[in-house]
Amino acid sequence: MILYRPRRLISVKEYKFTEIEEKFADIIWRNEPIGSGDLVKLCEKEMNWKKSTTYTVLKKLCEKGIFQNENAVVTSIITKKEYNAKQSIRFVEDTFGGSLPKFLTAFIGGKKLSDHQAEELKKLIDNHKEG
Repeated sequence: MILYRPRRLISVKEYKFTEIEEKFADIIWRNEPIGSGDLVKLCEKEMNWKKSTTYTVLKKLCEKGIFQNENAVVTSIITKKEYNAKQSIRFVEDTFGGSLPKFLTAFIGGKKLSDHQAEELKKLIDNHKEG
């Protein structure tokens, strides 16, 4: 039985996947819970990996606290949605000093919003206002 548990949970906000790790993580997220043997087969098929490569990358991401492998079943500790949300926050913090208005200004970049898009943004802002 192979068992990988996180030794030290890192803030996912601090961790960014490499391109290969992201592809690997997507395989897990799409198929979880997945037996480690089935994961090896999928990685061989989709990424042309050997068994040892799959287990090496899996162990690394388990140690980072993103996935776990218990009783030969791999599951996520952090969902894809949670990972992407934390990476988005990190991007806004690193690139725009944490300013959502600056990010939106850059994102819109002179384009006009449709009435529908403007209404969606207003609703989103109203739902997340403090107080």
